Amino acid sequence: MPTLEELWIAATPPAVSRHLEYPTGSMIDEFDRFTAEFAELPALDFFARETSYRELREAVYTVAGNLAELGVGPGKQVALLMPNCPQHVIAFYAVLVAGGTVVEHNPLATVAELTPMFADHDADVAIVWDAAAQLMQNLPAAVRPTHIVSVNMIEAMPLGKRLLLRLPIAKARASRAMLSKAAPGTTPWSALLAHAPLPPVANRPDPDDVALVLYTSGTTSTPKGVPLTHRNLTANAVQATAWVFDVKPGREVFMAALPLFHVFGCSLSMNLPLRIGAMVHLVPKPETGLILDAAKRRVPTVMIAVPPLFERIADAAAEHGVSLMGCRAGISGAMPLPMPLIEKWESATGGLLIEGYGLSETAPVIVGNPYLTTRKAGFVGIPFPDTEIRLSDPEDPSREVPQGERGEVLVKGPQVFSGYRNRPEETAAAFWDGWFRTGDIAQPDEDGFLKIVDRIKELVITGGFNVYPSEVEEALRGLEGVRDAAVVGLVNDLGSEDVVAAVVVHEGYTFDFEQVRERIKEKLTAYKVPRKVFVLPDLPRNNMGKIVRREVRLALERMRDTQLAERFREERGGLVEKRDELVERGGELVDKMRTEVAQRLHPDVAAPEGEDGDPQQETGEAQEQREA
Repeated sequence: MPTLEELWIAATPPAVSRHLEYPTGSMIDEFDRFTAEFAELPALDFFARETSYRELREAVYTVAGNLAELGVGPGKQVALLMPNCPQHVIAFYAVLVAGGTVVEHNPLATVAELTPMFADHDADVAIVWDAAAQLMQNLPAAVRPTHIVSVNMIEAMPLGKRLLLRLPIAKARASRAMLSKAAPGTTPWSALLAHAPLPPVANRPDPDDVALVLYTSGTTSTPKGVPLTHRNLTANAVQATAWVFDVKPGREVFMAALPLFHVFGCSLSMNLPLRIGAMVHLVPKPETGLILDAAKRRVPTVMIAVPPLFERIADAAAEHGVSLMGCRAGISGAMPLPMPLIEKWESATGGLLIEGYGLSETAPVIVGNPYLTTRKAGFVGIPFPDTEIRLSDPEDPSREVPQGERGEVLVKGPQVFSGYRNRPEETAAAFWDGWFRTGDIAQPDEDGFLKIVDRIKELVITGGFNVYPSEVEEALRGLEGVRDAAVVGLVNDLGSEDVVAAVVVHEGYTFDFEQVRERIKEKLTAYKVPRKVFVLPDLPRNNMGKIVRREVRLALERMRDTQLAERFREERGGLVEKRDELVERGGELVDKMRTEVAQRLHPDVAAPEGEDGDPQQETGEAQEQREA
């Protein structure tokens, strides 16, 4: 039998080498190269306003000079909180030119969520969407950045769009309010575009300096900082470029609809296309209307998205008659990619839709489906070039599982980070003998294609058996009327876990719990069948559209506790009614006993009982006889 490594080599497209050459410099060395090589080509498109590579370079170096004046340099972090817009791209590379480290955050996060992260990275400068500036100002003083630079996205739009947004009509006012808000007490972005001396040459970063910090909580609630070096990010961009082997430098169009503050969007929607001279459509929000408007200007040749977004785009394009033909490559991640969606997308575009797998800690991609018709739906694929993968026993990572069995994915490669920020214990637990432990369980098929079957920390252990939530979810999604599903374990009264499911059903579908259980039993062994199934209007997801099982579990725990409380109240109410009934019946029995005793003692005077057991009134004749 061929080894996994042999199967992976056989499945790799002939045009892709298993070993690549990588730039020896930093991301700024790469930036200087591609902005010079493609100087007059459009780098960015934002609502039809284009920024050339030459203009991008000028803006980046100007902003970098002003950031250096604010104290940004080696060892300093700068927080970015912005939607996808030209200022976001400029700020990202400007921080690196100044020698600093970018820390990406979701601009829609809360103060409570951001506070521990800012306490960890201690950024003194934050560049934020003006609508999120208040968020920065509301941070506790101990972690609040000294310099808050506010970005008005409207300023990056074309003149015609800006003029339309100024019209004194309700629609324009509503759009303007969504895009920008006043940010008093902050430094405007325009101040960073004023002339400034270039940053000191000594500040120029080295390949192993940290370029980017992202925060991930994984299956826990405590966010951990993931530092990615210039080398990590450059390596993954090179690997991804090689994987989609027919990209043509200076001729591609990418759609950046996923947020740049997420590693998937940052690496594949920004760093990758810029290094090959592509034009990037920047979409501030993943709405189909905005995406299709951009596609009408120039159809993207490469689309980076998640399955729900691919589906919405394909449906909206068909509904509105917008052609997607010419989109050669669709790259999906974050969740399984079903075959019906692949067929729909490829029919609409004439291209391929492939799935990959990775994590924040791996910059992000480590496994991908081949960019060929041989790709397999439901599988994440085979290892990227120069990426070593092994499947190990989760309880003993030193032991590789027999070929074909499920095992934890361990990885080595130039894109893999070296440890969590300020977390030595978590770092030690995350690595074994130089291998990063992903916490994900995968299983290969007969061709070596990997399928992610679950996360170690999301396994449900019931009655001593391991239940993989994704297996149960797949069975539930295959049932008529079920649109989506999430499976978790809830602790029962005995301290063990019950398999519990949350489902979203199609409109008009009548949910029958017992019928669902019976149908599931046809697909799964008994211990995997959910003990309870809750119907929810929707499932909680993160900003990438991925179901967050931790939040599902909390929602189901609340629903279960509410149901238990209601049942307790009902049962208590029933007991009270039973008590009252018993008291009443007891009184009746006492009266009946008294009557019987009276009859026995005075049979000639006791009155007959009525239908209700109460003595009837004596007649006048009976009373006269008794008195005589």
